[in-house]
Amino acid sequence: MLSDLRIKRICAVILSLILCLVKPIATSARASFEKTMEGDEVPNYVRADITGIDLHGQDLSKSSIAGAVARDANLSNVDLHGTVLTLSDLKGSNLNGIDLTDTLSDRVNFQKTDLRNAVLVNMIASGSSFAGAKIEGADFTYAILDSDDQKRLCEIAEGSNPITGVSTRESLECKGGSGGYKPAMPGT
Repeated sequence: MLSDLRIKRICAVILSLILCLVKPIATSARASFEKTMEGDEVPNYVRADITGIDLHGQDLSKSSIAGAVARDANLSNVDLHGTVLTLSDLKGSNLNGIDLTDTLSDRVNFQKTDLRNAVLVNMIASGSSFAGAKIEGADFTYAILDSDDQKRLCEIAEGSNPITGVSTRESLECKGGSGGYKPAMPGT
């Protein structure tokens, strides 16, 4: 069963997605900027082609990269917590040390990405692909993944996250030796 806190977090991420869908669309590699309630501007890369962009180390929390093509981008050590990445293509990107906590990342192409030491806590990543991704030290605690992805990730899971201290295998709820996993929902 899901705890009340987890349900609230999932609802917050879904609300972020809904808000993203009603925002203006940026169509170039340049980000549009939007004001948050606090008056700060945040970049918006919705449906943008930002292939090869170098944003490493930036705070892009509460921004949106939904529907973007960001292949071979450098997003290492970027703070993207609370963002929407839905339908994005990040194939081959450097996401080493990225913070994807509380993100809506469904149907995202994470193929061949470097997710080492990433924090993916409470991320919703259903329908996403992690084929060929490097995940050593990644923390997937409470992440919602497709069971096939979770199973494949358990086959390569190793290390512990340097920020959270959680082992990658533990965060994926892997069981036994290599490969096995505990389904998120009973009977699945």
